[in-house]
This record gives sequence, structure tokens and C-alpha cells, in this order.
Amino acid sequence: MATAKKTAAKKAAPAKKAAAPATKAAPAKKVAAKTAAPAKVAAPAKKAAPAKKVAAAPAKKVAAKAPAKKRTANAAFMKELTPSAALAAVVGAKPLPRTEVVKQLWVYIKKHGLQDAVDKRMINADVKLKEVFGKAKATMFEMAGLIGKHLK
Repeated sequence: MATAKKTAAKKAAPAKKAAAPATKAAPAKKVAAKTAAPAKVAAPAKKAAPAKKVAAAPAKKVAAKAPAKKRTANAAFMKELTPSAALAAVVGAKPLPRTEVVKQLWVYIKKHGLQDAVDKRMINADVKLKEVFGKAKATMFEMAGLIGKHLK
């Protein structure tokens, strides 16, 4: 009995193969290509899944870092420096940290309207600031470097 089933299966298989060449071969290739495409698409989806696990891991690390000590300011910024006579005419004679000197300069610049109307990055120096900057115009980015020469 078993042999009869095998022979029937063998006879049926060639019949299917014979039917396939009778139809167009090109659509079969297209069908195979279409079925292969979703398999390729599925592979990147597996790669994306570990990314979620990696994203979840830093969240735990952030939570672990939260109880860390509070951030402190750099001592170099907080060190009080004495301004020169030219700079003291603008910000005052008492020792100040660099950050406060820059803030006081901006207060002076805004109070006297020394910021250029067209290009807000430029500062038009008046008589007092001309002594500090050494020139008639300076950019706000140069300002910190120019006042550094006047602090000890």
C-alpha cells in the first residue's frame, strides 16, 4: 500500500511541474521576488527591536545619576578680580568676578544705547569704552577678551 501512495505522489508531482512550464515563467519569478521582498523588510524590524532595549537602558542610568551631587560653578569664574582704572570708570572699582564684569558692561551698554541699531552684535564704544576696548567698535564676542586685559 505504501508503494502505491508513493507512486501516486511521484506521478502527481511531475504533473504539477508540467503545468508550471505551460504558464508563463516570468510571473512566477515576479511572485518569488515579491515574496522575497517582505522577508528582507522583516529583517530590519528585528534590528530595530534591540534599539528599544538600548533606549530603555540609558533611562535607568539617568535615574541612577539623579541623586548625584549638585553642580558647582567653576572657581575661576567666581574669583573676584580688580578692574583697571579705565574699566573701573564703567563697572566700578570694587573687585568683581568676570561674569559680573560682563553683566555690568552690558548694563552700561544698554543704558547708554551703545549697541549698533543695524547689527546688534556690534558695540559702538563711547569715550569710556574706547579706553577699555582700544578701538571705536567691537563685537560682543570680542568683548570678553578685551576686558580680560583690564582685570587682575
